[in-house]
Amino acid sequence: MDEGDYAGDTREEVDRMRRNILVGMGMLPLAGMVLNPTKPAWAVSNEVSMREDGRYRYINSNAIPDHATGSFPNSKNPNSIKAQSLEFRLPLNPAKAGRFSSIDHMSFGVAVNGVPFDPYTAEFWQRDRQSGWRYEAISPTVDLGLDQNNAHVQPDGTYHYHGLPKGLIKSWSPDQHSIRIGFAADGFPIYAMFGYSNPNDPASSVVAVRSSWRVKSGTRSNGPGGTYDGTYGEDFEYVPGLGDLDEANGRETVTPEYPNGTYAYFVTESFPFIPRLLAGMPDRSFAKGQGGMGPGGPGGGPDGGPGAGPGGDRRGPPPGGGFPGQRPKFGPPPR
Repeated sequence: MDEGDYAGDTREEVDRMRRNILVGMGMLPLAGMVLNPTKPAWAVSNEVSMREDGRYRYINSNAIPDHATGSFPNSKNPNSIKAQSLEFRLPLNPAKAGRFSSIDHMSFGVAVNGVPFDPYTAEFWQRDRQSGWRYEAISPTVDLGLDQNNAHVQPDGTYHYHGLPKGLIKSWSPDQHSIRIGFAADGFPIYAMFGYSNPNDPASSVVAVRSSWRVKSGTRSNGPGGTYDGTYGEDFEYVPGLGDLDEANGRETVTPEYPNGTYAYFVTESFPFIPRLLAGMPDRSFAKGQGGMGPGGPGGGPDGGPGAGPGGDRRGPPPGGGFPGQRPKFGPPPR
């Protein structure tokens, strides 16, 4: 939705229109509606536990979702959901690192139901990870078999989110701030896209917070060529102040769980969907490799997914698929 089309409407009216569109598209439930699993596509129940030791929060999970999913395997994602053995460690008192850090080769975070947030794909233009053109999972041109939760399955059976997970929104009201839906690898909380219009005032109206990323104008000067259209992550650019959120899709704000304020990330309806950068230092338990996402590192296997190497999110690739490439380790400081 282009808010320029509603120049005569208030921010709250625009947000109501956006909510109605999302409900109609099935991306959000109706106000007050409870989403429960219908017929699960697996034979194992969701198992997740949290404990604290005064310094860290530990989340153990089998990565089985606690809500209904799409059908897996399917024609675009040939993998079946299987139970895992994942363990994540998060600082109880996270702090900003002074610079944003990339999450390449890591999961961004974990949902409260124990399912990983994993925004990047492993598919590259012409199967060349050095090309610098990585396909987006939520794309106008590529279908990677995502279900109604913007999720699909890795070759080792790990179900994971690439965007807004509808099944995590157990109940919703237009007047309520989003519930906390998870924790990032640096320990800061993750929310769905609804927050206070004034981040410092819990009495202010609730709105759909806006990403500050947009599709570039013009055409690609190299690689696949053609018009920028959101097919690749490199089709997007960050514009400070364009929306409500910083480059990592986060901001300083008060929330129901943090009345005194915290830095918080938001999963949004538009790119980057799930954040791609971290404001704090990530814990190595989120790494996709030896020692990450499982006791001793065996969270996945040699075919991909948690515990696998750099090719950890490989699925039935689109034409030109490939493997994850290396992104710059650091970005601009948090704003």
